[in-house]
Amino acid sequence: MDKTRRSLLGTTAAMGAGAVAGCVMPTVAQDRDRVLFAQVGTFIPVVGTDQKFQVRRIYCVGRNYAAHSREMGSDPTREPPFFFQKPTDAIQLVPQGATIDHPYPPVTKNYHYEIELVAALGKRGKNIPVEQALDYVWGYALGLDMTRRDLQRAMGDEKKPWEVGKSFDNSAVISHLHPATRTGHFTKGAIWLKVNGQTKQSSTLDKMIWSVAEQVSNLSRYYELFPGDIIYSGTPENVGPVVRGDVMEGHADGLYDIRVKVV
Repeated sequence: MDKTRRSLLGTTAAMGAGAVAGCVMPTVAQDRDRVLFAQVGTFIPVVGTDQKFQVRRIYCVGRNYAAHSREMGSDPTREPPFFFQKPTDAIQLVPQGATIDHPYPPVTKNYHYEIELVAALGKRGKNIPVEQALDYVWGYALGLDMTRRDLQRAMGDEKKPWEVGKSFDNSAVISHLHPATRTGHFTKGAIWLKVNGQTKQSSTLDKMIWSVAEQVSNLSRYYELFPGDIIYSGTPENVGPVVRGDVMEGHADGLYDIRVKVV
């Protein structure tokens, strides 16, 4: 066995559980000098503990409430679930009891809120049966899938990918995580969003077209899922714009409220 191979195997053994899906991430001090432009991972604190949940991927479910699907111009009776992704560094954390400043993004004149339940996964799996899917959910959070609607629509009209409308800095606003062992799983309960004290979105989680269990099951057909993956579960109807100075307040029964000021 040559020296290079011995070195690689030694590093891999030292990693143990840190190697995910064949990717070896150097963690020991002597390896740091070899990593160009190393970045710190994205972590979500766990409510009531000093633990942190490291985010691997962010998946989002599109048009998962019938009324929202219709307001986006789709027929919810025919459309299977579809997914898109955001980069992990798009996350902006909202601690309990705080109002955070949220920067209005560039290159948009129609910036929309979308309040959503977020599910965080704690097990690895693929082709997961729907009746087992909730076993893979470690916890829940409340999130905002912020959207540059004008850019999203322009890209859609041109049959182009619409990452510029969905996947940008601070576009994944999120509370801290609540373990499912404490909250149970969310299949019903109110979810709403207010802007400057006026209710804009108001629905219940049982109106989702695809439940969290069905989302996890469907998603696992396309991707092998891992601990650290989170899923934004779709938004109710009446999405709309915010401008600088607006304060958004989001709520889902069983989770703490989030407050965000657009600056």
